[in-house]
Amino acid sequence: MRKYTAEFVGTLLLVFFGAGTAVFGIESMGKAGVALAFGFILMALVYAIGPVSGCHVNPAVTLGLLLARKIDVTDAVAYWIAQFAGGIAGAALLRLIVGMGRAKDESGGLGSNAYGEHISLGGAFVLEVILTFLLVFVVLLVTGKAAAPGFAGLAIGVALAVIHLVGIPLDGTSVNPARSLGPAIFAGGGALSQVWLFIVAPLVGGVVAALVWPLVRTAEDAGVPTPAKVADAGSAREVP
Repeated sequence: MRKYTAEFVGTLLLVFFGAGTAVFGIESMGKAGVALAFGFILMALVYAIGPVSGCHVNPAVTLGLLLARKIDVTDAVAYWIAQFAGGIAGAALLRLIVGMGRAKDESGGLGSNAYGEHISLGGAFVLEVILTFLLVFVVLLVTGKAAAPGFAGLAIGVALAVIHLVGIPLDGTSVNPARSLGPAIFAGGGALSQVWLFIVAPLVGGVVAALVWPLVRTAEDAGVPTPAKVADAGSAREVP
């Protein structure tokens, strides 16, 4: 249960601090500040709970890793349940602070995503597929056997920050169904009616990343013997 709990808590924190920066600080810090907040919180979570659960905190990432055979179906389903529950819990805390705490919601929709004003439905769908592709693609590559140890969190956090720099001005940036569903539930209205796109499109992006990853992964990740390994194997066979 520890890894499922880690996914719940991690997603809760991602939503609270990431979307929370938009809710309580977008007027003072701007869109770039929100983008950096998402990147920094994910970076911190990768190093904090990565050893426990792998720090997916995102159903699209879990789907990509499932298709890449880095996680089994049982764990994937449990992760999805924990992630969506964590996203809802994180949004509930934001709603509590806005409601009972009488804090101003500077985002106007509890940090929820939306299309229509700055981008069309079709444009938002394509955008979310591309942005999520980048995130899941980076996760798959930097967590491989040949990746530089200790730098996965940095790469993933930077990728998420860049993704938000592009996406926030257009649709608020989802790339994470759990991050989108929680705020939409409490914002209601248009956010809730549009949330399907921010669930489906990121999942499609995760699938595309899993399909492209085998084309560029290292030989070691693909299980292809490298010259050094072949030499080592030959030397081992010569030892009496």
